[in-house]
Amino acid sequence: MERVVITGMGAITPLGNTVEEFWDGIKNGKNGIGPITKFDATETGISVAAEVKDFDPTKYMGRKEYKRMDLYSQYAVAASVQAMEQSGIDMDKIDVTRFGVIIGSGIGGLPQMESGIIKMNQKGPKRVPPMFVPMTIGNMAAGNTSIKLGAKGLSLDIVTACASATNSIGEAFRNIKHGYSDLIVAGGAEGTICEIGIAGFAALTALSESADPDRASTPFDKERNGFVMGEGAGVLMLESLTHAQERGANILGEVVGYGSNSDAYHMTAPSVDGSGAGNAMLLAMKEAGIDPEAVDYINAHGTSTPANDSSETLAIKYALGEEKAHQVAISSSKSMTGHLLGAAGGIESVISVKAMLEGFVPPTIGYQVADEQCDLDYVPNTGRKQDVQYVLNNSLGFGGHNAVLCFKKWEAAE
Repeated sequence: MERVVITGMGAITPLGNTVEEFWDGIKNGKNGIGPITKFDATETGISVAAEVKDFDPTKYMGRKEYKRMDLYSQYAVAASVQAMEQSGIDMDKIDVTRFGVIIGSGIGGLPQMESGIIKMNQKGPKRVPPMFVPMTIGNMAAGNTSIKLGAKGLSLDIVTACASATNSIGEAFRNIKHGYSDLIVAGGAEGTICEIGIAGFAALTALSESADPDRASTPFDKERNGFVMGEGAGVLMLESLTHAQERGANILGEVVGYGSNSDAYHMTAPSVDGSGAGNAMLLAMKEAGIDPEAVDYINAHGTSTPANDSSETLAIKYALGEEKAHQVAISSSKSMTGHLLGAAGGIESVISVKAMLEGFVPPTIGYQVADEQCDLDYVPNTGRKQDVQYVLNNSLGFGGHNAVLCFKKWEAAE
């Protein structure tokens, strides 16, 4: 069995388009949520989202490349190029057939789907754009990234709704652990802030109708009333320890556990007792070889929906026990970034690694009204300095998909 380490990270987010800019926003409790500018959302009843700002695809690819990609693919390629650059990998010195890509997307190219269908309805089927299919299908974040980086190993798109990126990183971890690959770019990408995306989730009554960016995404707060749509991409460069050490790589952290299961309960609601997510957390800790006492920080799924946050609180108690659950630091970065759907676990894995590297637990901002059903330490409003050796990162998706990663701080002497 190979140990699996992290040697690069990339992020395109509502708080910034580099890992450092993103982390600075997270660390300082900056709110990336604001009025929707991508389209006139008046008739949807939703007025805020967490949009990516000032994204320049030309920093990462040529005009001909990005013009053939929907936004979610552009975000994925950009984040992957960042991770590749940080890792310092020399493509001439590795076996490219053992270099893979697993980047999930919950929905894929939704803006292109929307515009293509509108064009067909207005002007007829012969006017559907020639690149409609390759711009909309969900595998093209992974496909375009493989092409851009020259990675000729496995190339996969894992679709498990809001657990997609976390499942992608977990499956990449297992693939390297069992010796099938040397290195894999893994994470998620999403770009669904468009009329059908907002209208669709609004029809489910899943989105917050608050017009106040500071009270729209309020995880674990008693007044929470739905999630805020976000967009972007987050990826990790995972590598076998042997491969990383042979090339003298700078190691940022280690993936040591992964748990994945199903609630087998409901299409959109989590299991009410938290047992599904709780068991996924137990699986991740078991593979990591740790007991609950070792967990220092949990980056919660924390969507700001009434059902998720109370259920996830129960899940944490189920997995850690009542006493430890009240001692561990927990925060939801979705209070600052909104919910990036299939990309959420990607940017939240970046946060998990940075928390270990800097010994800092980020806050849950916008927390004002305590909820008796959410009675744990959610690091309200202000982050704190704290040694962080082990982190659990939770992602829970529609359909009952639960995915949990366990990260370990890397010590140079190891």
